[in-house]
Amino acid sequence: MSIFKKVMTAIRGGASEVGEAIIDSNATRIFEQEIRDAENHLTKAKRDLTGVMAQQMSSSREVDRLKREVTEHEGYAVQALDKGDETLALAVAEKIASLESELSSQQQSLDSFEGSANRLKELVKKSERQVAEHKRQLSMVKTTESVQKATSAITDNFSSSNSKLLSAKDSLERIKAKQQKFDDQMKAAEILESENSDNSLEAKLKEAGIGATDASANSVLDRLKAKQK
Repeated sequence: MSIFKKVMTAIRGGASEVGEAIIDSNATRIFEQEIRDAENHLTKAKRDLTGVMAQQMSSSREVDRLKREVTEHEGYAVQALDKGDETLALAVAEKIASLESELSSQQQSLDSFEGSANRLKELVKKSERQVAEHKRQLSMVKTTESVQKATSAITDNFSSSNSKLLSAKDSLERIKAKQQKFDDQMKAAEILESENSDNSLEAKLKEAGIGATDASANSVLDRLKAKQK
């Protein structure tokens, strides 16, 4: 194979791959359009079916009319024979023969219309079931695509924001540590202020039993008894 042919073959292969990639990326859209096309064909088939059924009904009425005419003319022929008028009876018989020939032809048409109508009805029912099934599958495909896209988006967002989440966590810990440090400093200042105040010193002296003590009913009574002596 020449180099040119090889290049052309490679180009065709590449074009085929591109075409398949386009089809794959638009598979759902193509499937949906194919369903719409099938529904349009089905609508046209139903219109055609109504036409065939209308012809069937018309042919059936014509068959019934011809049968009635045959029966009617048979009665005329019998009456002519009863009167001994064979010439008239023969003329009526010829009419009957013509009617029966037309009836046979019309009956064949009616049978054909009936057969075609029945086949078309079955095809329409089958097509309707297939279209309904395809629409159900399309709904499932769309739902699956939506779920997959949502899952992919969640995964992508989590992956891309993972470092941001870690950074935010670090920032939160730094804020908490700063707040805790502030609280510790406030508590330490309160303790220091309490230790350096006069109230703190008096409390310590009182606890040690040094200095003034609180007056009590017993001490007052003892003082009054001492004065009476």
